[in-house]
Amino acid sequence: MATATKTKLQPLGDRVVVRPTPREEMTKSGIVLPDTAKEKPQEGEILAIGPGAFDNEGKRVAMDVKVGQKVLYGKYSGTEFKLEDEELLIVSQKDILAVVGE
Repeated sequence: MATATKTKLQPLGDRVVVRPTPREEMTKSGIVLPDTAKEKPQEGEILAIGPGAFDNEGKRVAMDVKVGQKVLYGKYSGTEFKLEDEELLIVSQKDILAVVGE
């Protein structure tokens, strides 16, 4: 399904499309967590990236991330949306805090 998403979605500017990593449904002690008790994910995989923002001189600034990387982003960053029954997130590159080991 990721391939279909990549071809249908092209973020603008310095935005990236992220598929959040699903959170655990159960605690280590075996208690099942309802949706309301789960924390928002802060890690995900980049599915698509924009061409980059413009600087003050009108030159395009290259993106620091690329498709396929796993990243950490701010807890309340971005805009959530659903595409083909898949929960996705669009975040600005500045809201990405780190790339998780390559």
